[in-house]
Amino acid sequence: MFKKILIANRGEIALRVMRTCEDMDIATVAIYSEADRLSPHVRYADEAYLLGPPPAKQSYLRFDAIIDAVKKSGAEAIHPGYGFLAENADFAEACEKAGVTFIGPSARMIREMGDKLSARRLMEKAGVPIVPGATVEAASLDEMKRTAKKIGYPVLMKPSGGGGGKGMHVVHKEEEIEHVMKMAASEAASSFGKSVVYLEKYLSPVRHIELQVLRDNHGNAIHLGERECSVQRRHQKIIEESPSVAVTPAIRKKLIDAGLAAVEAVNYSGVGTCEFLLTATGDVYFLEMNTRLQVEHTVTEMVTGLDLVEEQILVADNHKLRHKQSDIKWNGWAIECRISAEDPYNNFMPSPGLIALLSEPGGPGVRVDSGVSRGFEIPVFYDPLIAKLITWGRDRDQAIRRMGRALRDYKILGIQNNIPFLQAVIQHKKFASGDIHTKFLDENPDLFQELPKQSAQFAAIAATLIEHQSKAGAAKNGGGKNGAKTGSASLWKSAAIGQIWDRPWR
Repeated sequence: MFKKILIANRGEIALRVMRTCEDMDIATVAIYSEADRLSPHVRYADEAYLLGPPPAKQSYLRFDAIIDAVKKSGAEAIHPGYGFLAENADFAEACEKAGVTFIGPSARMIREMGDKLSARRLMEKAGVPIVPGATVEAASLDEMKRTAKKIGYPVLMKPSGGGGGKGMHVVHKEEEIEHVMKMAASEAASSFGKSVVYLEKYLSPVRHIELQVLRDNHGNAIHLGERECSVQRRHQKIIEESPSVAVTPAIRKKLIDAGLAAVEAVNYSGVGTCEFLLTATGDVYFLEMNTRLQVEHTVTEMVTGLDLVEEQILVADNHKLRHKQSDIKWNGWAIECRISAEDPYNNFMPSPGLIALLSEPGGPGVRVDSGVSRGFEIPVFYDPLIAKLITWGRDRDQAIRRMGRALRDYKILGIQNNIPFLQAVIQHKKFASGDIHTKFLDENPDLFQELPKQSAQFAAIAATLIEHQSKAGAAKNGGGKNGAKTGSASLWKSAAIGQIWDRPWR
């Protein structure tokens, strides 16, 4: 078994991986940018190494700095978490050349499944149903127009690489093709370093359903059930749950057959997710495969009792799967809400800044995977996700009630956040009934009403209290006119200084 693992990520996912490592008696190594010097994941690790300035290209995306940290620390493996380098085949290859284990699939597998056109060809060959559309790169604008005409408008233009909804655009008529193609190609090149785009049939309304799969290096594969990920904005997930109200035994069999065929086709190794579109008529279409741990893996853990990070580590260390399919039992229902530093009432504008107050929920069936603490400053340089809130219940109704309670008890001040918006979604009658699809937010504009009155009242009261505490502290220290710092600076100081840092770090 590995003795030391470097986590090539930040925030809540870095902490989540470190906790499993601690359970497995594996030492952990953190990496961080200058913006994350005081981040909780840095303090939690057994040791930590500075990569460089805040921008990701100068820190978290630097192969050389990360490999150097591995060598200095003596770590035997790298866990990439999700995002950043988790699906970067070149990085997986660099790890292999450096003699360090990449906890994930091989570079070949990442390349084959990371390129959507390549994946579509593989899946079609394996008999997995794919969304009608192109399987090869268009050679010209005219060819793109012919493909669109063949599959029928509306069509969805997508980049062949990357994910997260970037570079995706719906095209309703032929006159739009040229403009959208240029725009999508430019976005794809900027985000993923590759300008190739392709077309597939735009299906709506549809549900976004995914199947969690696990396969070892010895040919053993199992699935861990489905997740419903249909509540999205701009193709990015906001709320996920397991299981799905829409998945019948017959549909579940289609998902399982397709998902296991997909991992066999690529000879996959590790934890992976096969994503599908589910139509109102029960048709299932393969969308893509994520060759990494998903943000929403937590809901699968809650209903199966498995630790997916532990399973990843064991497979990477060449262990055989410890579980047969018959061993997997599903219990209850789990829901995850992504807590983000953004303002849903202002087009989801990111909200970097200092967390002046933080009170996380608890109680029966509540789990919080957080990457922040009071006094931590949310940087402008990274994804606004700051925590994941997960609730479990014996059924969906109880899981929703617990989520409502947990969101009500979750207090964050100093930055805009999406908690009030998530409360509105959870309480919406259509969500409660399970009547959701990928356009759920677009078709329910009532969710984007002004900030709930009680949230505004709480913010005003808490802000007044914090201001009072800041002034009292400043007065005690001879502040104010004599030049002592007040407000957010003193909050930062009180939060960051005087903490017990009981783990070595660099």
